[in-house]
Amino acid sequence: MPLANLRNLRRALAVGASAVAATAACVAGGGAAQAAASLSCDIYAAGGTPCVAAHSTTRALYGAYNGPLYQVRRSSDNTTRDVGVLGAGGIVNAATQDAFCSGTACLITVIYDQSGRGNHLTQAPRGYWPGPGPNGADNLANATAAPITIGGQKAYGVRVEPGTGYRNNHTNGVATGDQPEGIYAVVDGTHYNQWCCFDYGNAQTDGQADSPAIMETVYFGADKQWGYGSGAGPWIMADLEWGLFSGVNAGYNDLASINHRFVTAMVKGEPNHWAIRGGDAQSGGLTNYFDGRRPNGYNPMKKEGAILLGIGGDNSVSGRGTFFEGVLTSGYPTAETENAVQAGITAAGYGSTGGGGGQQIVGGQSGRCVDVPNGGTANGTQVQIWDCGSGTNQRFTVTSGRQLQVYGNKCLDANAQGTTNGTQVIIWDCNGQANQQWTVNSNGSITGVQSGLCLDVPSNATANGTKLNLWACNGGANQRWSLRG
Repeated sequence: MPLANLRNLRRALAVGASAVAATAACVAGGGAAQAAASLSCDIYAAGGTPCVAAHSTTRALYGAYNGPLYQVRRSSDNTTRDVGVLGAGGIVNAATQDAFCSGTACLITVIYDQSGRGNHLTQAPRGYWPGPGPNGADNLANATAAPITIGGQKAYGVRVEPGTGYRNNHTNGVATGDQPEGIYAVVDGTHYNQWCCFDYGNAQTDGQADSPAIMETVYFGADKQWGYGSGAGPWIMADLEWGLFSGVNAGYNDLASINHRFVTAMVKGEPNHWAIRGGDAQSGGLTNYFDGRRPNGYNPMKKEGAILLGIGGDNSVSGRGTFFEGVLTSGYPTAETENAVQAGITAAGYGSTGGGGGQQIVGGQSGRCVDVPNGGTANGTQVQIWDCGSGTNQRFTVTSGRQLQVYGNKCLDANAQGTTNGTQVIIWDCNGQANQQWTVNSNGSITGVQSGLCLDVPSNATANGTKLNLWACNGGANQRWSLRG
C-alpha cells in the first residue's frame, strides 16, 4: 500500500475510534455519531478493499450510515418494524424493538446490507438439507434471545439455534470464482456446538454440496468432523465446502482454541493463498492463526457469491452460534487494514448484560438460585440451589426451542431421559431433545415437556447445595420459581 494511503488509514482509524467513543458518550442523551466517523467499512475502503456486504444488528458499519439495521416481525399481528441506529454512524436504537415487541414474541426477518448493494439476508430457503420450516425453509431467530450491550447501551444479536438460518442467493458484487475477498464476523464466544455449520460468508447459490471450493466462509465452533485444531475448541475455521479447514491440511492443524466472551473471526482468500485471523472483540489485537496456500483440491477456488449466516452451504442446519456484525469485502485486505478494523471493534464496547446474559431462576421457597456447582461445565453435573450471585453459572436463557440454556452451549436436562420421580436435573450439551425442553408456567412451576414433572427442591430443603430433581407437580413452594433478569 502506498505510504500516503497508510497515513490516510491511520487517520481514519483515529477518527473512527474517537467517533465510537463519542457515540457511546452521547447515546444516552439520544445524540448521533459524527457523520464523518470512520467505521469498519470506511477503514476497508481506505485500504482499497471496500465492503460489498455489511450486516449488523448492533451498530452502523459506515460513519455515514443512518438506515435500518434489521427488521422484526411480532407474532401478535404479524406486522413488521425496521430497527435503525440512534444517528448516523451510531449504535442500534434497541428501544424501537423493545416497544414494538412488548408483550409478544418477535423474530428477526431481515438483516439489512449497509453497503448499498442490496445484499440483505432473509430466511434461508430449502437446500440439500431441508430446514424445519414450511417447504424446508429455515427458522428465523428470536429477536430477544441474545441481549448484550454495546457502548454501554442495550442491543440484540442474532441467536442461531439448530434449524435457524439466513441467506441471499442473488447478490451484487460478492466475489466469485477465484476472486480475492475478506470476511469478518463478531460472534458470541460462549455460544457454539460441535456440529455443522455456524457460518458467515460466501456460499453456493443453489444450496447443493456438489463440488469442493465453491464457498468461503468464517466458521466458529468445535466441529471435528473435518478440520479441527488443538484442544477442545472452539476454533475459527473456514468452510470451503466438502470440509471445514483449520489450515492447509484436511484434518488437524495446530490451531489454538479461543476463549473470549466476544470473538472477532476473520477469513480471507486470494489465488492459492488464504489466512485465518482472530481475537478478543473487547480488547487487544489480532492473532495470525494460519497464513498459507490453499488445501489440495481448492486451487483455484470456484466461489459462487451467495451470502449465508448460521448454516452450511448445503443448508446444514445443526450449527449453533450468535452473530453481531460482519462484512464481506472486494479484494484481499492487508493486515494493517484488519488491525485497524479490530481496533474499531474493540472501541465499540461490546459487553454482556448483567451477570453475562440470561436470567436467574429463583426458588419461591428458598430465595436461592438454580446453580451449576463451582461453575462446572462437565456433562452430567447435577444442578443445585445456592445464594444468588453474578456468575454465569446461574444465568439461563429461555430459547425459542424451549431450552433453559447456560454458558451458551449447555442445557438443563432430565438425566437419561428420565420420567420418574427423583430423576436428576443435570446440564448436558444442548441437543434439542424433549428431555431438554421445559415449560415455564404462569403459576411459577417449570415442567419438563417429556415427563410432565416439575423442577423440584427435594424435601422442601432451603440449604445451599441442595441438588434438584423432577417430581410430580403438587403446587408446593419448593416447585415454584421466578425468572429474574
